[in-house]
Amino acid sequence: MVDFAEGLLQKTDHRTAPLPNHEWRLTQRWDHLLFMHFPVSKELLNKHFPAPLELDTFEGEAWIGIIPFSVNDMRVRGLPKIPFFHSYLELNVRTYVKHKGVPGVYFFSLDADHLPVVLGARAVSLPYFKAEMSMSIENRRITYFSKRKGKTPGIFRGSYQPISEPFLPDKGSLTHWFLERYVLWTEKGKALLRGDIHHERWEVSEAEVNIEEMKLPPTDTPLYVHYCPSRRVLMWPLKPEDTN
Repeated sequence: MVDFAEGLLQKTDHRTAPLPNHEWRLTQRWDHLLFMHFPVSKELLNKHFPAPLELDTFEGEAWIGIIPFSVNDMRVRGLPKIPFFHSYLELNVRTYVKHKGVPGVYFFSLDADHLPVVLGARAVSLPYFKAEMSMSIENRRITYFSKRKGKTPGIFRGSYQPISEPFLPDKGSLTHWFLERYVLWTEKGKALLRGDIHHERWEVSEAEVNIEEMKLPPTDTPLYVHYCPSRRVLMWPLKPEDTN
């Protein structure tokens, strides 16, 4: 584990924020990621994240991303994989924000099918929800289902696959703007918390998606759809962010 982490930490030229000056604590492998992006009203989004953050836009347009994927090989630094805890499914709904010029993401929800993961994440103020989820793969096509438990609606049922050769999005492009973000923010009471991640630059394919059912904001057809087979990720613990 140390060897791959050291290799990753040597590759930083693509980052849009410096690496943290303290040690990472968690690693995961993200597999079969689908990125769906939808334009959304700036006025609507501004009501739904804490004031210290600024909505980030691309040429004046605001966006929401919906990302289903699987998490595998999750480990705490220095420890082996924990049985029955290292793999699960996840689906994120996020928008794009910045703070003091640093671009990042703000999550409206993160659905997962593993209750200990949900409880642990909620304990550190990340908006995780328990969901019934499944994923299957036939040839190159991934079929994915997620239905959130409880009263808050959240359903995605569909399938997707890559339809182009992998490519590195050009710097300055909308796809690069969507993907190359290495900071997340959340809130705990009135405090703003920051989390940092690190991975290699995103290499993605154009993708097609067949949405059979979706009850997530927004509910229309995504304008941009991309696929990535896998990324190894390092994560740092959430820390209070200076808002002065």
